[in-house]
Amino acid sequence: MTKFQEIIQAIDGAENIVITAHKSPDGDSIGSSMGIYHYLRWKNKKVQICHPDPFPNFLSWVPEVDQVLNFEENEEQIVHAMAKADLIFALDYNHPSRIGDSMASLLEGKRNKTVMIDHHLNPADFAYISLSQPEVCSTAQLVYELIVADNKEFLNASMGEPLYLGIMTDTGSFRFNSVTPRTHEILASLLEVGVNHTAIHEAVFGQNSLDQLRLRSYAICNKLEIIENGKVAILSLSEQELNDYNYIKGDTEGLVNVALSIAGVKLAVFLQEKDGKVKISFRSKEEQVVNQLAADQFEGGGHAYASGGINFDSLEPTIAKLKKVLHTYVI
Repeated sequence: MTKFQEIIQAIDGAENIVITAHKSPDGDSIGSSMGIYHYLRWKNKKVQICHPDPFPNFLSWVPEVDQVLNFEENEEQIVHAMAKADLIFALDYNHPSRIGDSMASLLEGKRNKTVMIDHHLNPADFAYISLSQPEVCSTAQLVYELIVADNKEFLNASMGEPLYLGIMTDTGSFRFNSVTPRTHEILASLLEVGVNHTAIHEAVFGQNSLDQLRLRSYAICNKLEIIENGKVAILSLSEQELNDYNYIKGDTEGLVNVALSIAGVKLAVFLQEKDGKVKISFRSKEEQVVNQLAADQFEGGGHAYASGGINFDSLEPTIAKLKKVLHTYVI
């Protein structure tokens, strides 16, 4: 029996299903959550999506995304849903810590009800079924494979739109080396069931606010540093700078990739100060990897070429720490 068949069997035996995904929702966590949500609804299951925090504004267009409960605003409902669930999906994360302490505590003692579907390295052993394929470009692609392993005739545009979103965003619009011929076969099948790929791209990338563009312009013009003989680019924004440009969640999405696009740069870092801590995004290309840097120095990790981390200090000491350790990791 394959992992997909095991998961289908678990779904068929369940009545109340909860879908969880990591903190700081992105296109893949929302896309895979909504894709599997519509699939489970198609199978007449009672389903609730429970995320740790709100999704960013640029994903508000996703059909029925208002069905997602977030723990910051719906704690009581999520506690009830998790207690009642006879099956819990852990999507797009490889360790309970990725959903925050409060929600992770709700997973304790529920190993025999938890199914993990993820594509990150080094998964923790917290689910009785673990579908972990780091070589696959996105969790959304794995959810697609689950649906068609059950019955390809189930697939429709309601499932396909969020799955396309997840694949598109986690592959940098299909340009990362995680994209394979199979990925393009899946994209073709999603278009065949009515997914409007142009509309999805426009909704994600073509709806910038004036404040957002001004913030990004400010960061590039005033906060960009190129170091390590031109191999490393650092962008940073303080909490005050974010406030000056009326920052809302999602406004800096993809900014680290702008830094990585500079000729000669192999490693880009974006640091964002908010609520007494600094969130850090690492991106790299060619032979340069970043997941070890994120894990060793900033309590993070992720993919070889795309990772995240955090530092519980203000912005300037965090940048100083980064610069001090960078030479150890730069090739």
